[in-house]
Amino acid sequence: MAKTISPQESIYNYLPDQVHTEKPKSKSKFRPVLILKDKTLKDAMKTMGPAKVATPSPDKYLKKHSKEPKLPQIKERCHRMCTTKKPAVPLRSEHPPMDLHSKRSLIKPTTPVPTKQLVASVDSSRGHKELLEHSGLVPKYVNKKSYGKVPEYLQHRNEEVHRSVDEYNKYLKEQMEQGAMRQLSEEERQANLERLRTTLAELHNKYNRLPVVMDTPTRKNRKDQLEDEIKQLESDIGLFERFKTIYIAK
Repeated sequence: MAKTISPQESIYNYLPDQVHTEKPKSKSKFRPVLILKDKTLKDAMKTMGPAKVATPSPDKYLKKHSKEPKLPQIKERCHRMCTTKKPAVPLRSEHPPMDLHSKRSLIKPTTPVPTKQLVASVDSSRGHKELLEHSGLVPKYVNKKSYGKVPEYLQHRNEEVHRSVDEYNKYLKEQMEQGAMRQLSEEERQANLERLRTTLAELHNKYNRLPVVMDTPTRKNRKDQLEDEIKQLESDIGLFERFKTIYIAK
């Protein structure tokens, strides 16, 4: 007698069987429209264009300049200068009107115009010539009325210079009368000039006795001081030698 084999006991055998239910898939309400659109696109791409096409006529070929835009035609405009009708040309049998006189004379007198004879001077062996009037050989500027006279602008300038000198002399005279200024005499001017020259010679001797190497600030300052004094004395000596009349303010 065969033995029956029972399954191994497990707690999972006592659990109820789980029933798996599939959830219904959601469908969009626009699905029929998409399917129809997709179908039309696929049908259009099956062939290279429509299956049956009407064959074009041989007379309707693409002609030259057929696709260019056509411009409107410009109407010709006739410009009439004279609106009234001109009189007709007279015939040979017709005679012109006679006994018509006017004071206007259309015939000009043919009197000869006097021409001035031009004289030229030849100044080269090849025959180069120039008008004598513009060559400089004719005394043209000497015959002018203003030749040899001082120009007016120079006369005005000289008058202004004399006027300024007179005003300055008048001012000096007034200052001397008031005692504010006095004039140096010739002896005083010469004495001051000799004194300045002596002082200048002494400064030159001091400057020549300076050391050759200026390596300290004191020596440099001494040299600069002597140069300034010599320059000032030279300008004073030139002033005394140039001007004979010198005024000193009190």
